[in-house]
Amino acid sequence: MSGAGDSNSQLRQGTAEFRHELAQQLRVDSVRCSSAAGSGHPTSSMSAAELMAVLLDGHLRLDYSHPEDPHRDHLIFSKGHASPLYYSMLKAVGAIDDDELLTFRKFGSRLEGHPTPRIPPTDVATGSLGQGLPIGVGIATAGKHLDHLPYRVWVLCGDSEMAEGSIWEAFQHAGWAGLDNLTAIVDVNRLGQTRETMLGWDMDGYAARTRAFGWNPIVIDGHDVEAVDAAYREAVATTGRPSVILARTKKGKGVKAVEDQPGHHGKPLDDPEAAIRELGGERHLHVTTSKPDDAGEVHGFAAEGGEMPRWELGEEVPTRKAYGEALAALGDRRGDVVALDGEVSNSTFSELFAEAHPDRYFEMFIAEQQLIAAAVGIQVRGWTPFASTFAAFLSRAYDFVRMAAISRANLRLVGSHAGVSIGEDGPSQMALEDFASLRAIHGSAVLHASDANQISQLVAEMADRPGITYLRTIRAATPVRTPADEHVHIGGSRVVSSGEHDELAIVACGVTVEEAVTAAEQLKADGIGARVLDCYSLKPIDADALRAMAAEVSGIITVEDHWPEGGLGDAVLAALASEAARPPVVKLAVREMPTSGKPQELMHAAGIDAEAIVAAARQLAGARLEA
Repeated sequence: MSGAGDSNSQLRQGTAEFRHELAQQLRVDSVRCSSAAGSGHPTSSMSAAELMAVLLDGHLRLDYSHPEDPHRDHLIFSKGHASPLYYSMLKAVGAIDDDELLTFRKFGSRLEGHPTPRIPPTDVATGSLGQGLPIGVGIATAGKHLDHLPYRVWVLCGDSEMAEGSIWEAFQHAGWAGLDNLTAIVDVNRLGQTRETMLGWDMDGYAARTRAFGWNPIVIDGHDVEAVDAAYREAVATTGRPSVILARTKKGKGVKAVEDQPGHHGKPLDDPEAAIRELGGERHLHVTTSKPDDAGEVHGFAAEGGEMPRWELGEEVPTRKAYGEALAALGDRRGDVVALDGEVSNSTFSELFAEAHPDRYFEMFIAEQQLIAAAVGIQVRGWTPFASTFAAFLSRAYDFVRMAAISRANLRLVGSHAGVSIGEDGPSQMALEDFASLRAIHGSAVLHASDANQISQLVAEMADRPGITYLRTIRAATPVRTPADEHVHIGGSRVVSSGEHDELAIVACGVTVEEAVTAAEQLKADGIGARVLDCYSLKPIDADALRAMAAEVSGIITVEDHWPEGGLGDAVLAALASEAARPPVVKLAVREMPTSGKPQELMHAAGIDAEAIVAAARQLAGARLEA
């Protein structure tokens, strides 16, 4: 049907009538694209139609033809399953045409089931609920404290995701930080996927909760375009605290067969043609959005310059401390570098960056999901964030890291206090799975330097690497074995010791390198030559060096302060998988649940110390002789 579009062609933007008709158009197009796809979430889109129609018409300062404009507002669909509504908005502003709208969810289309940055101006991927608002906190933080620009961040949330803890981490942080350039819009349509939400339409309950977190709650009828307009105006005028629009809506609004009815979540409508007729037919309204305020220049921080730190051979330095010194020095050299920490900066040593560059350091407290989300939001604006905490606690934010990869985000993650070598703190702090989990992230790099000079070069290289890079640091001091002028790089390795007649190779990383060196010295006294390879880059691993080494020795021992699954040993085996003449590989790793104890006691108990390496080497050498 197209007659309705003809009758609405003379409507003026900014009027209640135009906004009502635009909302109906967004509903119709949500139904149409979901029907064409045979899947999708049209009813979740229909509930928020007025909210988005009014936002487009007069409040969102975003020129869709220039999505790269740093002055523009940012709109995040935290309820990413409402993508039919999002794509219908893109059609209404002319960013896509109707033909592309109807490619929704089809192979090769930019219009994926949940939005990703493949379709501008989408800043981040959403669809895992509870992530959009925390990321919005990061973008709003960048606007206030880094860019120094007056753009606003709008986040459309669903009421079901209000059960997510990460949403309340975001509410708490934004309220504490006074992010008045952030507006959350909660589509309170009452119905989740299987049942009514916790609060249903208890608008007072939502208001009380958000007010307690320091926000300005504005409760409205989400289908009243004039009320929506007034709420947005109030939000923009409110200073000193963020605002949240709590909009009472109906899921499937406008179509009797699905309106406020359970059982229709995530399904196209049974009779889309009848629904379109009930909504008044197809429309062809075009919206011209407000232009961004481009009066101000993007702020930048002066780079004083200087050299990256260097250490003398033989010095004993914890790599976590070297990380702090290297990051602070990198901040001197580059004004785009930013640091965030989860309130353990005196342990990760990011406090050294905070002292040197307080305007570029952000304390995220014990809220690791918000920590990673803020880093994702900050990198949206082109800054270079490093986010640090104890390695074990990054697992709490793993879904944010996973989604960051889908967002094509550039993140640098740093985890300290990992492995049994941390000692008395016990297994809750030991992060024995970080290599495996971070190696599994698409496009990631995973690094574990053994000394301070390696850290200095790797930190500098991390800043330029696209994608997600993880660096594990060591709690205890380790001796500097790498000369400061030796090239260290992501994807590299270094031979620590070798001889002319090496029978075996010991591949280690981080804290186990020193154990490997000690073991090699003991084996030499036994007449067994053992080469030690420091695999400071687990992903990408130095496959060329491993293959060359495998061709020269009769056995390989890998040793790591990590569970046997998915870590260094598996990375080495993967690199050698295609080698027909691969020598046997023995994996030494932590195999039993550790307890508290002294670091050396725990490494011995886990079978990853020098004594265990020597025993494995003797067994390998003996097996070779018997063969």
